[in-house]
Amino acid sequence: MKKDVIIIFGPTGVGKSKIAVEVAKKIDGEIISCDSMQIYKKLNIGTAKISEDEKQGVPHYLIDIISPNDEFSVGSYVKLAEKKINEILIRNKTPIIVGGTGLYIKSLINSYDFGNVKKDEKLRAEYKKILEEKGNKYLHEILQKKDENMAKKIHFNDTKKVIRALEIIDNKDAIKIDIDNKRDYNYILFGLFLPREKIYEKINERTEEMFRQGLVNEVKELINDGVNVNSQSMQGIGYKEILFGLKNNWSNQQMINLIQQKTRNYAKRQLTFMRGFKNLIWIDALQGTNKIIEVLNDKRN
Repeated sequence: MKKDVIIIFGPTGVGKSKIAVEVAKKIDGEIISCDSMQIYKKLNIGTAKISEDEKQGVPHYLIDIISPNDEFSVGSYVKLAEKKINEILIRNKTPIIVGGTGLYIKSLINSYDFGNVKKDEKLRAEYKKILEEKGNKYLHEILQKKDENMAKKIHFNDTKKVIRALEIIDNKDAIKIDIDNKRDYNYILFGLFLPREKIYEKINERTEEMFRQGLVNEVKELINDGVNVNSQSMQGIGYKEILFGLKNNWSNQQMINLIQQKTRNYAKRQLTFMRGFKNLIWIDALQGTNKIIEVLNDKRN
């Protein structure tokens, strides 16, 4: 009989981390982060990284695993996450995937093998021509229209990766998908939600709290430590806006307003992305832990 792997998915600010810890304590689980920003060391405040106290002794993985100057792909995440899932299952614990990076979750569930897409020289030539004629920002906008989540992971100046991403998207039929035969576990996908106005309220409050905790200083320290302002890590919401604000002598309030707006827009996109999952079990975040446990008990009985 296949074992269960729990996924707790939801928009930013909905309370995923807290609920996941509570669920883990009840079902003897261990948590694997699914957050494209919390993978970076030193990016703490702006990523709302969970503290040791908040973990309550529950093991967490795939947090603080790479330098802010390093790049990280969806394929890298899938490989690391699957490795951790198997390690946790071997210990007879329950893996709990927690986060809001939809492309990571989708790729993990479907076992996308991005590396399996062969080079398409004709496509590359077409996109290189567009790059020469229209520029890197125009090329990146094409990627954004085709796959917004993937576009967020790649800076417009990294034209080689932008072209490769477009090549992969245009060759969807070449992406190898092996869902059932490869693994001896099943995913149970929970989607947390709150009324949109409540999520926005939480986002606004959390952004203000990040500034009180010293987010601007965190960004300044990262730059002083040699983090490249064009690196993948610095394109995350919060970091990118502060870099822009500092460059243009903005006030903290101006930066707060922009980050709140960008984060609200991101949460809206996350909710839209979530609706694309056929087997997602929607859970009111206010009833999160108890409802998830109830559903799991029903499935196992």
